[in-house]
Parts: sequence; structure tokens; C-alpha cells
Amino acid sequence: MAAVDIPATGSASIALPGLAHVLVSAGKLSAKAAEEIYRKSITNKSAFVGELIGSGALTAYDLAHTMSTAFSVPLVDLDALDISRLPKGLLDAKICKDYRIAVLNKRNNRLLVATSDPSDQKASEKIKFATQMGVDWVVAEYSKLVRLVDASTETTTETMEHIIGGDFEFDEETTDASASEPSEVGVSEVEDAPIVKFLHKMLLDAFNMRASDLHFEPYEHTYRVRFRIDGELREIASPPVAIKDKLASRIKVISRMDISEKRVPQDGRMKLKIGPDRVIDFRVSTLPTLFGEKIVVRILDPSSAKLGIEALGYEPEEKERLLKAVQRPYGMVLVTGPTGSGKTVSLYTCLNLLNQPGVNISTAEDPSEINLPGVNQVNVNEKAGLTFAAALKSFLRQDPDIIMVGEIRDLETADISIKAAQTGHLVLSTLHTNDAPATLTRMRNMGIAPFNIASSVILITAQRLARRLCPSCKQPVEVPREALLEAGFPESDIDGTWTPYRPVGCSMCNKGYKGRVGIYQVMPISEEIQRIILRDGSSMEIAEQSRLEGVRSLRQSGLLKVRKGMTSIEEVLGCTNE
Repeated sequence: MAAVDIPATGSASIALPGLAHVLVSAGKLSAKAAEEIYRKSITNKSAFVGELIGSGALTAYDLAHTMSTAFSVPLVDLDALDISRLPKGLLDAKICKDYRIAVLNKRNNRLLVATSDPSDQKASEKIKFATQMGVDWVVAEYSKLVRLVDASTETTTETMEHIIGGDFEFDEETTDASASEPSEVGVSEVEDAPIVKFLHKMLLDAFNMRASDLHFEPYEHTYRVRFRIDGELREIASPPVAIKDKLASRIKVISRMDISEKRVPQDGRMKLKIGPDRVIDFRVSTLPTLFGEKIVVRILDPSSAKLGIEALGYEPEEKERLLKAVQRPYGMVLVTGPTGSGKTVSLYTCLNLLNQPGVNISTAEDPSEINLPGVNQVNVNEKAGLTFAAALKSFLRQDPDIIMVGEIRDLETADISIKAAQTGHLVLSTLHTNDAPATLTRMRNMGIAPFNIASSVILITAQRLARRLCPSCKQPVEVPREALLEAGFPESDIDGTWTPYRPVGCSMCNKGYKGRVGIYQVMPISEEIQRIILRDGSSMEIAEQSRLEGVRSLRQSGLLKVRKGMTSIEEVLGCTNE
């Protein structure tokens, strides 16, 4: 409710908050008393509700009942709730403490939020902006709400202090003499304790919420922190814009970057120890923008490479084709897909299977994302002359059995990789293409001769990541037969033996989804496909031949996941193209 002007005796009128207007209209408070309490709250820099209850003008119980009646909002007794069962991580703790609100539940795309002042439009807008969800208010007694919010905040703080003080620390590795040393200004900036705690909390929250990336984004008047959770960016916090330089300096020092250089992008990495035997790697990238440096931190969990190929979502026949290819003594296996589609995890899962004491494995990446003991990993450094091509040439003098190239970007790298595959080495690499058949055309356009492609490439797998439906809240949905046919289901599959599901949303998931599942197109290079390549055939010819050989397209593979109830039709249509 908007603020209203109430004339005061002996002084200029003052714009009172909507809550005061409701209480005056309800006869619970005089205009003069409301103005005095509001002026006191401004002087003390405190909440109007807190001053109102503290002054004794109204009890918390009376205020809650008045608000419930005035706004036709349900009244909730917080003492009857089990605090441990309330959803966590849906709203930043700072917002909850600033506005004295508590999230009680999540249903579909709306949050059920307890407040003592449902007229507070600022709180409603803040929640909507931070979560991109609607708000349904319930009223609670102010004193009980304060206890609940403080208890939640204290628990989080105690946990953070325990972790920061004990098992949670940055591994600030020493660097060579060429690394820049922090300036005096930078050192003073990064030793700011609130900045350190804020960064630690953000990293810990991101890890606990299964985020893949953290985005620290400065704007002219605001600063926001977003997490990418299950492929979707979600705003988590809006700290003061004044911290942007100190936070950037802290991150850059830990990541061994030059904190005095703010005009060009930089890359770095840091490690975070969260226990005696658990270390998480972070890849850090900075980018100068109009209002400061945007920083993106990618979480690289080494355990993801050890989940096993069964956890990635390959169908049995797809898994069999892939394993058969990577167990061959020589040839090239390519993994394709856009950035963030899980190519690196797929490659490292294969390397983990091949990583035996009798095998020499070397990798060249920009940079190495996952640390795998037993594998010789090289970070490409183009400024120092260590390119992918230079690393590959060196590998071939190191008696390798298996070579992994992070990405084939140019003709020289592709040429050396193909020669290695033709001379008794197994080569694994990635390319950025839309699907498996288009990969062969892309290599041809790079200038690679058709006979070299046909004689070296043994398998191509294209992949996407689709959000997995939450098993706790997904619900069956009736989809018209025509819509299923239009999505790509063949007539034979629409037989009534299965039911599509839709996302709902609960306290256990993110808008009806929890985790992700891979969608794959695994295409072995058969003799017939080799003939098409040798005669310089198009990707459409290769796609048609692979279909005849039983290779599913990405869309078909995704629709199979829909039939199994793993994801929704909308999700598959959004991440595949056909």
C-alpha cells in the first residue's frame, strides 16, 4: 500500500508507510502516535514495525490480527512449525533479515512468505526480482518472526564460521616469478573481513545448491550475484555496489591474477578445501564491463569424472558403441556440443576408464578443468608459445598411448591430431558443432582432406544437457496426440503404454527440475559413411545413412528420455533442433 500524507501538529506533514495508514484507519493508532513512532524509527534507523511493537502502542498479536483482517491474508502461528523442515536457499538470508520475512513453502512458481507487514511493496518487489517468482503473503506475529529469522541467520553464520575457521580454506598455491605481486592497495582491499566471509559464503552456497557457475555482475547502481543451477541462471544476492572492487581484488588475488590490471580479461583458478579429503577446483574468468569487472567462477568437481558412464545418461546401445570405440588401439573419437553441454565430463569419464598403470595418457587443455591422477595434463599457454599444436607435437615424442586435445580449433591442430590417430594413437577431442553428421562437414570446411577424415575418425558423439524432472513433485500430463506427433514421436510410440510428465515445483527442487540428464547422438563411422565422406557427401546424406544404421538423432534421444519420465517434452524441444 502506498505511503499517505498525514498532517502533524506543529510540524510539516510526513509521508507515513502504508502499515501506519492501515492502523490509523482501523482505529488502532492515532495519526499523531503513528507519526511519532515513524520519526523515531527514522532517527534510530530501525524498522517501523519494530519501533511500533517496542513502544508498547500495539502488541505483536494485535498487529498480526489487524493485518490479517485488513488484507484478508491467512494468519500463521510460527511456533507450530518445524523450523528444520522449512525450505532453505530459496531467498538470500540478507533479504530475510532486512525485511523480517521467512519463506515457508514453494508451490509451482510462487513462494509462500511470512511477514508482519503485507503492505510492504519494497519487500515484495525485492523477492520477485531475486527469485523471479510470485509472492503469496501470510501474516505472522512480529516477535516470533524475528526469532525465526535470527535463528536461521545464526545457524548459517555458525556453520560458515566453523567452516571458515576449520575445514574450509583456499589453497593459495605459489606461483613463478612472472606472476604479479599484489600492490599495497590490493592487499588492504582483500583483507576486508566482510568481503572474505561474503565470498566464502557464496562459494559454499553455490556448491551446496549444485550450481555449475557463479556470476558476479556490476551495474551502474546495483550489483548482483547469480548461480547457474541445472543450466538456468538464478539471482541469489544483491550486495551493495560499493563492494565490487574489493570483491574483484579478493577473487583475483586468490586466483593468482594481476589485481592492478583491470582493462583486459584475465583467467585464473583457485582451489577450495572443504574437509580433510575434499578439494573443489574453480576456474575464474574476469571481463571488463562499463561499470567494473564481471567475474564468472566455474565449479570443477573432480568427482564428476568418477561417477561412471552409467550416471551420464547413455542408453545401453549408445554406451556400448562409445566403449567399443574408446577401447580400440588407435583412431579419433570426437565429442561435440555447445559450451556447457558436458563434453569435458564425458571425455574425462572415458579417460578414467582407460587410466590404467600400463597406459600413457597425455592431455592438452585450455585450461585443464578436472585433475585426474595418473594422467599427464598440460595447460595451453599461447602467450608463451605453448599452443595445442605445439603440445601435440611434444606428446608424440613422449611415447603416448592416448592423447586428449581439449578442442580442435584450427587446421594445424586438426592435422596433427589426425596424423596421431593414423599412426597408432587413440585421440579424443571436442568440436563445437550442432550434431554428429555436421561435425564431418565442419572438419571438411577446416581444410582437412576427405580421405584423412574417413581413415581416422571412428566415432562422433553429440550431446546436450536437459533438466531432469524432480521425482518428488512431477505430475502426469495429458498431451494431445497431434502435439506428440508434432514433437517428433512416431505413430508406433503413441500407444498409451507411457505417460508424459510435467514440472510442478516443490521445496526439494528448482521450478520442478532437479539435476540434469544427458541427451546423446552416438554415431560410429561405418564403411558406408566412410564412402559418403570420400565422395565429399553432405551432412544430410551422412545423417540419413546414420538413421538407416539405427543412430538416433538428438531429438529422438531426448524423446526417449520423455517416455521414461526423466524430463519433459518442453525441455527436450528447448534444447534440441529438428
